[in-house]
Amino acid sequence: MQQQSPVAVSIISPVFNSSRFLRETLESVKAQTREDWELICVDDGSSDDSAAVVESFAARDCRIRLIRLGQNSGAAVARNVGIDAARGRYIAFLDSDDLWLPHKLETQLEFMRHKQAAFSFTAYDRVDEYNYHLRRVDVPSRLTYEQMLTACYIGCLTAIYDTAHFGKQHMPLMRKRQDYGLWLQLLKKVDCAHGLQEVLARYRVRPHSLSAKKLGTARYTWRVYHELEGFGAWKSHYLFVRYMLCAVLRAKFPALACKLQALK
Repeated sequence: MQQQSPVAVSIISPVFNSSRFLRETLESVKAQTREDWELICVDDGSSDDSAAVVESFAARDCRIRLIRLGQNSGAAVARNVGIDAARGRYIAFLDSDDLWLPHKLETQLEFMRHKQAAFSFTAYDRVDEYNYHLRRVDVPSRLTYEQMLTACYIGCLTAIYDTAHFGKQHMPLMRKRQDYGLWLQLLKKVDCAHGLQEVLARYRVRPHSLSAKKLGTARYTWRVYHELEGFGAWKSHYLFVRYMLCAVLRAKFPALACKLQALK
């Protein structure tokens, strides 16, 4: 069994009926060139053998932990349970069907040290369920709260924040867009988040994933503005329309969208 070392990074992974992809996700964490991490898998009431998969990995590597929830409660609850259990200084996120490249943690933490950054994110690739490359998602080099209101430029699988600066920050209890809500919360406490222009992760696009249900996701984006950020109805509608226009631009002309964001 892998011996426990001091924990620098706590990786939070909500798990729900993802046994088909879970082994590959876990292997991508075990392959990290930086080894001072813990992986907290929170099983959110899976009906498949996802929990058994995690247990088999945990039996061989004590850096991997499984927490079971009694019922399906959603990704926000699962992630927050993981954050509460975290022992590392840095909090990172990886859903149970996504992948990291082997040098992800080492490269990104060195980048944060160099930039003296409390909050960072990176470029990533979108792949399909068979790992076929769809497109690269570039990111701005810096991102402020006001810029983030325009669009969610941070892929959850790439984000890392420093609890030495923020303390433990939780995701709002929403079924969708909870990561966007957290990023806005963090950006209120720093001048900007720093983006690394290097692909360090692979986001898996599945036909029936929550993020694929665009109309429902759009409704939650409006709720982020109106309920979480406390904007009035008119401003929330304005921000929502601007967000949707930016989403179309990013989907059709991603390189141009990123350049325009960098000019703001």
